[in-house]
Amino acid sequence: MLKTFAYVAAALVVVVAGILIYAATGPDTFRVQRTATIKAPPEKIFALINDLRSWSLWSPYEKKDPAMKRTFSAAASGKGAIYEWDGDKNVGKGRMEVTETTPPAKILIKLDFISPFEAHNTAEFTMEPKGDNTVVTWAMYGPAAFMTKLIGIFMNMDTMIGNDFAAGLANLKAAAEK
Repeated sequence: MLKTFAYVAAALVVVVAGILIYAATGPDTFRVQRTATIKAPPEKIFALINDLRSWSLWSPYEKKDPAMKRTFSAAASGKGAIYEWDGDKNVGKGRMEVTETTPPAKILIKLDFISPFEAHNTAEFTMEPKGDNTVVTWAMYGPAAFMTKLIGIFMNMDTMIGNDFAAGLANLKAAAEK
């Protein structure tokens, strides 16, 4: 009996060590992005993204916790605009700051998650006119810490975050095409 327990314990140690080693060999950065075509001029779409107070119209995270506490900086939009949130387990706690805008083509946002886990990433929105349409890409990228790599073994981060981005772009499309 003791010998069987020792074999099981040794096998468990090998499996756990294998998972940890495999996670450590993952990429040091990640990128998730989704794209949508919106029948609206880039200026209209840019305004909905650049003004952080407008995110309530289209961001999928706003709907995940309607009771979420929100704080905005004095600047409503553009470089230096800040949005902080504190919500339930579905949205956590964090802060966004617009760090760069190139109207009406690009917006960069410094994205800091505080809980349920700490992470520091960049969100990027690009708008490319195509006739009467605008191709909008929402991307998030940053360093892949060890915990991110480990979680990535069991959960597909691209699918999880990508689904939220796809829903957000669909909401943005609906808002911009009104």
